Amino acid sequence: MRERKAARLLVISPSHAVLLFRFVHKDGALAGQNYWATPGGGVEAGETFEAAAIRELREETGIEVEAVAAPVGDRRVTLMLPCGETVLAIEQYFVVQAPNEALSKAEWTVHETQVMADHRWWSAAELRTTEETVWPEGLLEMLQDAGVSP
Repeated sequence: MRERKAARLLVISPSHAVLLFRFVHKDGALAGQNYWATPGGGVEAGETFEAAAIRELREETGIEVEAVAAPVGDRRVTLMLPCGETVLAIEQYFVVQAPNEALSKAEWTVHETQVMADHRWWSAAELRTTEETVWPEGLLEMLQDAGVSP
């Protein structure tokens, strides 16, 4: 099984909420799946996890930073990509303090515009009580361990 490295972002608003995107897959291998997940994406050839985090943050939110601190969490999980390939995802999670809750979709790919249906800033209480599927599992604990609980 191929390994797919990814940088994921725990974007925290001034009001201590965490940003999640709602993914809705209408076709392909993931058709019918609907969940909330952190921003982020694959590490490109020759790129570090940190560089991927900075790039993905800009591409998916419009927020620009010069650097990110060391990762606050990691996860290894088998998952299926939209194309149907099953991979071992190796994810590192980075905390970013957002200056405000304004976002930009200007650099979204065609695929992102098709599957990223919404975004929302979630409080700790909302994460604790939601019936929605949220990835990664244990997000609230990861945020608490990093000292940035929403």
